[in-house]
Amino acid sequence: MSQRYNSSVLHNRSSTSTLQFGSTPPASGRSSPFPPAGQRFADDLEGQNDEAIEGLNAKVRMLKDLTIGIRDEVKDSAIQLSQMNDAFAETSGILSGTFRRMNNMASRQGCRWLWYIVFLIVVFWFFVVVWWFRR
Repeated sequence: MSQRYNSSVLHNRSSTSTLQFGSTPPASGRSSPFPPAGQRFADDLEGQNDEAIEGLNAKVRMLKDLTIGIRDEVKDSAIQLSQMNDAFAETSGILSGTFRRMNNMASRQGCRWLWYIVFLIVVFWFFVVVWWFRR
């Protein structure tokens, strides 16, 4: 009879615990009104992940704005370089024409144009020296 009594007592305990708490206890044998520690840890990790995602989104937005700024700068620089290339090509044409005319003049006049250039260089040098000492 003692065996029967023990099994009925055990049976009665499980039925009272079911009635008392409203549900069967977890497999670990513990019952708590708080969520399990693993669930709280997972919620904390999810919150940290959300914060990290927001931080990464902000950094991605910043990098996107930076790359758009670089793209605009590269486009503007390419346009400016193209304009400078055109200006240098035009200047090259003007200088080559001037040099050609100067060579034509030199071949017609002989050595006299050389004396004019030397005279202009000396006069220019004289004005630079006077200006330098009067400062």
